[in-house]
Amino acid sequence: MTLETDVANHYTTGALTDRVKAAMIAAGIDPEAATAKDLKAGDEFHTGGVAASDHFFGHLDITSEMRVLDAGCGIGGTSRLIADRFGATVTGVDLTPEFVETARDLTEMVGMGDRIGFHVGSVLDMPVGDAEFDLAVMMHVGMNIADKTALMSEVARCLKPGGTFAVFDVMAGPSGAAALYPVPWSTVAETSFLHSPDTYADAAAAAGLTEILREDRTAFARDFFAQVAAKTVEAGGPPPFGIHLMMGETAPEKFGNYVRGLEIGALAPTEMIFRKDAA
Repeated sequence: MTLETDVANHYTTGALTDRVKAAMIAAGIDPEAATAKDLKAGDEFHTGGVAASDHFFGHLDITSEMRVLDAGCGIGGTSRLIADRFGATVTGVDLTPEFVETARDLTEMVGMGDRIGFHVGSVLDMPVGDAEFDLAVMMHVGMNIADKTALMSEVARCLKPGGTFAVFDVMAGPSGAAALYPVPWSTVAETSFLHSPDTYADAAAAAGLTEILREDRTAFARDFFAQVAAKTVEAGGPPPFGIHLMMGETAPEKFGNYVRGLEIGALAPTEMIFRKDAA
């Protein structure tokens, strides 16, 4: 069994589209009349959800004329946010077939299939052409990629000269402590590849990508999870519709280990933005 198969299996929980629709109904959302905004509580599969996305995209000047690549798109939350908010055309690629199937189903559900396309594929070998995209985004994907140099090289291939690559990943924290498992992106340490921001920057430079922004979001992540925990206690449990649907029954343990990793400095959610050298 390959590493990529192991990663895809980690994210496959079964009948995801059906479970998402059932959770939407339980949350009072009619799937037959849903909008992209209605999906935000459960389709932003990264630290901080919509609040993190708002901050992340605040660094970027996205226009309706742009072609955007969502590398490791999950169930398409980020792709739909970009298309809905900015009017850009988006292509999403993800390793997990169930995620791509659900991404397509939800995108058609909210009437956005004409602006977004999804493909099954590795971010190390994406099924897209050279220099097709003005912007590539990657949110919480690099933790499953051992070879950051190969990742940066593949993204650079897909970008037009002068294009931008924006990353929001969980990176290795300053303490050097070992992460605890399972976590949302990996059941075991063997499929988790936490690297420092400097490692990302060095890999990017080797691929012709220049770092233009770096921001540690650890404090934000701690506050976010504290707020989620307080709301969960107050409500007597998690909401019916949320990103826990993509993690199965072990979601509480995975989140708990993530929070502990933040506390001991093993993990550091970080935003980085790179620019491809102009021709």
